[in-house]
Amino acid sequence: MEMKEPFDIELGDIIYSVFPEEEDTYVIFKDGMEYVKIIKDTDTTWLKLNPETELPLFGMDEEVNLIGEEIKKELSQ
Repeated sequence: MEMKEPFDIELGDIIYSVFPEEEDTYVIFKDGMEYVKIIKDTDTTWLKLNPETELPLFGMDEEVNLIGEEIKKELSQ
């Protein structure tokens, strides 16, 4: 992954700031505060990371998947 600079994505009327970390791992800020850390699991599935252990939390999270899809679009530009 070459792009390491933070960028913003928009979902509906919410703007998220995305800060790339390690490969396929991103810290997401919402309303100026750290909101969630996510990691790409498969090409279409993204997982939220536990804030204390940073282990993946398995389970469907529609918002995390939508954020992940927007990240993919941004990185493919």
